[in-house]
Amino acid sequence: MKHIRNFCIIAHIDHGKSTLADRLLDSTNSVTAREKQEQLLDNMDLERERGITIKSHAIQMVYTYEGQEYVLNLIDTPGHVDFSYEVSRSIAACEGALLVVDAAQSIQAQTISNLYLALENDLEIIPVLNKIDLPSANPEEVTDDIVDLIGCDRDEIIPASAKNGIGIEDILKAIITRVPAPKGDENAPLRALVFDSVYNPFRGVETYFRVFDGSIKKNQQIKFVATNKAYSADEIGTLKLVQFPKQEIKAGDVGYLITGIKDAREVKVGDTITDAENPTQKAVSGFEDVKPMVFAGIYPVDTEDYEELRACMEKLQLNDASLIFTPESSAALGFGFRCGFLGMLHLEIIQERLEREFDMTVITTVPNVSYHAYSTKEPDEPIIVSNPSDLPDPSTIDHVEEPYIKASIITKADFVGPVMSLCIEKRGEITNQTYLTTERVELTFDMPLAEIVFDFYDRLKTVSKGYASFDYSPIGLRTSKLVKVDVLLNGNTVDALSALIHFDNAYDIGKRMCIKLKELIPRQQFDIPIQAAIGSKIIARETVKALRKDVTAKCYGGDISRKRKLLEKQKKGKKRMRAVGNVEIPQEAFMAVLKLND
Repeated sequence: MKHIRNFCIIAHIDHGKSTLADRLLDSTNSVTAREKQEQLLDNMDLERERGITIKSHAIQMVYTYEGQEYVLNLIDTPGHVDFSYEVSRSIAACEGALLVVDAAQSIQAQTISNLYLALENDLEIIPVLNKIDLPSANPEEVTDDIVDLIGCDRDEIIPASAKNGIGIEDILKAIITRVPAPKGDENAPLRALVFDSVYNPFRGVETYFRVFDGSIKKNQQIKFVATNKAYSADEIGTLKLVQFPKQEIKAGDVGYLITGIKDAREVKVGDTITDAENPTQKAVSGFEDVKPMVFAGIYPVDTEDYEELRACMEKLQLNDASLIFTPESSAALGFGFRCGFLGMLHLEIIQERLEREFDMTVITTVPNVSYHAYSTKEPDEPIIVSNPSDLPDPSTIDHVEEPYIKASIITKADFVGPVMSLCIEKRGEITNQTYLTTERVELTFDMPLAEIVFDFYDRLKTVSKGYASFDYSPIGLRTSKLVKVDVLLNGNTVDALSALIHFDNAYDIGKRMCIKLKELIPRQQFDIPIQAAIGSKIIARETVKALRKDVTAKCYGGDISRKRKLLEKQKKGKKRMRAVGNVEIPQEAFMAVLKLND
C-alpha cells in the first residue's frame, strides 16, 4: 500500500485540468504515441467540442521515482457547478488533490468551492500555477492570491504549463513525496466506495470503486449497501487506458467491477461495496441520492415518436443516472416526459445528446424548479409541485415554499455595482462581501433557485464583461408569494407556457411574454388575442391582427350597399373561423420565454 498514491485534479472550468492530465499520462508513458490525442480522458464528442469535462474519469499510471515504482491513480473531475456531487465523490476516493489555478485568470468561484470540499475530506493540497507561459499571465500576483487562500509557503506552489510540459516532473515528484499513502486494513471486511459508473451495452454497468479496507477477488459475492442487493464479481481489474483484468484488488487501490447489472439505477454513485457473507459494519459516509434542481418537459416534435423517445431516454439514463424522468401529457404538445436535471448545462447537454446520439428532435418547455405547496386542509403535508399545472386551486393554498440557494460570485471590483443590481433584481439578498485582493471581490447572496434557472448566468457574464465566476449550493426552502401565470391563445390556455412567478414580477413578465409571443405567432385569417392571466384575472393582452382579404376589390364604383353586403358576409365568415380556428404555436415560442430580456 505504501507505493500507491490516489489523487484528483480540481480547478475551475477551463483552467487546464484535462491538458494537465494528458501531460501526466505522457510523462509516465501510460499512452503510446498512437493513442495520444488532446483531452485524452474526455471521450465524448460533446466534451471535446465544448472543451468541458462532463463525466469524471479514472486512470492508473506507473511512475519510477528514486528506483522505486509507484502506482498513481488519477481520478479526473468535472469542473462545472452542475456536477459538484460527482466531484465530491471523486474527492472522497483520494488522499491528495492538485489545485490547478490559471496564472491569467487567478482564483475563481469553483476553485474555492472545490477546495473547501477537498479540505473537508482532509486531502493534502498541492497548488499548481498553470499557464505561466501565456503573455497575459500574472504569476507573482496569482501566487500571492493562492498563498492568501490556502496559507501555504510560496515555494510549495509549482509553476507549470500543461500545454508545453513545463513543471510536470515537479508535479509527479510532489504527488509521491507530499500525498500520503492510503491507510486501510487488508484483513478487515471489504469496504469500497463507488465513485462512478458507466454503462457498456455489451457487458452491463461497469462500476468504478476505491477499496478502503479488505480486498475484492474475482467471482467473490459482493453486496451494495444502499440498495442491499448482492451480485457476483464476474470481472475486476485496474483502469489503464484500456481495462486491465486482475484476480484481486487490495486496500488502497482503485479499480473497476463488472457484475452483469443491466439497470444503471441499481448502482448509485457514493454507495459502499462490501462482502455479501461478511459485510462491513461501517459504510463509507457521504452517500446521498442526487437531487434534480431544474425541471423541464421534453416532448417529441411528432407525437407518434413518443415510444421511441422513451427508449432513447432510458438508454441515456443508463449512462447518466442523475437524469430523472416521468411521463406527462400536455394539451398543447401531446405526450412527453417531465425531466429533472442538475442544472441548465445538464439540460442543454441532455437535449444535445438526444439529437446527436439518437437523432431525436425534441421540444423543451420552460424550465422550472420544484416547489412545496401547503393546503389549508392538510397544513402539515406538502404537495410537491414540479410542473405549474400541478399547483392546487389558489383558494385552497395556505402558502407555497420555494428552494433557495447560497450563491457565491467572484468578480472584479469595478463590476460590484452591476452584479449587485442584477442579484437584487433577481430577488437576491446580499449576506456577505469580502475583498479577496484590492481588485477582486467575493459577493455572497441568498437567492431563489427559480431566478437563476432562466438567464441569470448569461446576464452575469454580460454585466461583468465575462469577469465573474459563479457557484451555488442549496440552503433549503423558504415561504414565498408565488402565483401561477397562464398564457391564453384565442381564449384557450396553453399549459406548456404556464409558469410559477413571484407576485411582484407577475405583471411585468406576463406583459413581456405577450409581446414576445405576438412577434413569433404567425398571422391567421382572424384576430388572435394573446392574454396572460392569474386565475380568471387577465393581466396583459396583445393581439395578432388578421390577414385581411380585400373582398371589395371586384366592385368598381356602384352602390355602397353592394360593398356593405360583401363586408358583412366576410365578417360572418371570420366569426365562424375564429370559433373553429386552431392556432399552431412554433417551437421558437416555447424557448423564447427564456430569453425575455433580449
